[in-house]
Amino acid sequence: MPIAVYVLGLAVFAQGTSEFMLSGLVSGIAADLDVSLSAAGLLTSAFAVGMVVGAPLMALSSRTWPRRRALLLFLAVFVAVHVVGALTPSYGVLLATRFVGALANAGFWAVALTTAVSMVPDRLKGRATAVVVGGVTIACVVGVPAGAVLGERWGWRSAFWAVAIVSLPAVLAVLRSIPGGRGTDTGAAPVPVRDELRALTGPRLRPVLLTMALVQGATFCTFSYLEPLLTRETGLGAGWVPVSLALFGAGSFAGVTVAGRFADARPVAVVATGMTALALGWAALALAAGRPALALVLIPLLGMLAFGTGTALITRVLGLASGAPTLAGAFSTTAFNLGATVGPWAGGMALDAGFGYRAPVWVSALLMVLALLVAATTAKGRRSRAGERRPSAVQRSAGGRL
Repeated sequence: MPIAVYVLGLAVFAQGTSEFMLSGLVSGIAADLDVSLSAAGLLTSAFAVGMVVGAPLMALSSRTWPRRRALLLFLAVFVAVHVVGALTPSYGVLLATRFVGALANAGFWAVALTTAVSMVPDRLKGRATAVVVGGVTIACVVGVPAGAVLGERWGWRSAFWAVAIVSLPAVLAVLRSIPGGRGTDTGAAPVPVRDELRALTGPRLRPVLLTMALVQGATFCTFSYLEPLLTRETGLGAGWVPVSLALFGAGSFAGVTVAGRFADARPVAVVATGMTALALGWAALALAAGRPALALVLIPLLGMLAFGTGTALITRVLGLASGAPTLAGAFSTTAFNLGATVGPWAGGMALDAGFGYRAPVWVSALLMVLALLVAATTAKGRRSRAGERRPSAVQRSAGGRL
């Protein structure tokens, strides 16, 4: 595996830490900037929206650039907005930096995914994808808890400074390891945007992207409300929350690693098995939430299944979207973050409706059932179209007599 692929994973680690660390900093930000908790929570929403809209926009704007230049620009903007965020006394400026930082993050993700798979042979594309996505899982295990500790001891601004500092080695590493010019490109003329969009919106890719959004929606629906589930339903103390988050992150890292080794050889089997297991697993957690031992066993298992299946789906998209070399990574990033936006919203709606702290977990199970229905309907439609194209015995017989 080229060292450059691991460099991209390092940069994604820093950016993933920034994306999720606000969950432990909201109270400090609200108090320091004299805003409500809900207003501080909008900082997370601004980042999510920026990721959803930013991936295709940034990929389109940088599609004619050499990939090293695009990666360096996105990283430089990401570092700059975190420095500004750490210094500003203004809530409005901080909100703007979260949105702009998400745009840069989305652009980096989109280019990084396509760059990573372009640097390895076909048999290693799934593993290269796993290395890049693995940066997010390591952020969940290490970066997010570390950000929470920094925020508690030295204030929320210290976490922003830490993200900026951790990103600097990634800037230097990209500068040295990613070839300049068109070293990672084919040298051919860029595929027209219309052709890329046609490839990505075709009947083969649409259901895969929808499935990815549903799977990620299920994952982040429960992940966002894991703290109240554990402390108010399972009966664990607050000290078990970071332990549980670390368990989920460790399982996620294991899932990404395993999926990277098997997704290339049998992508459909990996996705189908993972989705079925997730539907059963989220339902099992909802039923077993009152039993601490079972809950703590299921949490890392579900993290492994969720991120392993997600990695396999990204590999599937990149493999099917050979006609969209620029936008395939962008659409994968958008689908991933669309799920990360809609899932917590749906879980919050279930909580507000008074269905209890297990409700988000049941919503996760429901989203996985929907994902399975989308996959089954797509497979049935594909078999029907294949049957229509295949001549019947009578037609073959008639054709033989003509």
